[in-house]
Amino acid sequence: MKIKVVNRSKHPLPEYKTICSAGVDIRANLSETVVLRSLERRLIPTGLFIELPAGYEAQIRPRSGLALNEGLGVLNTPGTIDADYRGEIGVIVINLSDRVISINDGDRICQMVINKIEQAEWVSVDTLEETYRGSGGFGHTGKK
Repeated sequence: MKIKVVNRSKHPLPEYKTICSAGVDIRANLSETVVLRSLERRLIPTGLFIELPAGYEAQIRPRSGLALNEGLGVLNTPGTIDADYRGEIGVIVINLSDRVISINDGDRICQMVINKIEQAEWVSVDTLEETYRGSGGFGHTGKK
């Protein structure tokens, strides 16, 4: 699959780091360092604009190393970029640690995964088919 990208950042295009990588790292495109205090969130620009084919979405997800080691998370996870969106990709990050985190220009702040999607046809009905589980949820399958 080919995805058209307008790159207005100072950085190379995203790339898969291994042959089986599901996502590409996305970099911050900043004119100055962003400092996040504990529980502070910020929209980080990337300088990237994409044109996805119809029937696909791009998901923005946290990078596991940043989440574990720094406490940097991504809000609205996964964030969805629709195929008809043409604006700049922005990443909503949050500092979930108890210390200050700095984000510098070029830092890899998240990953982006491309997924095929389907649009459903919603059909109004009066009843649903019965199942063994029924309406049990939120821990239902872990109880005896």
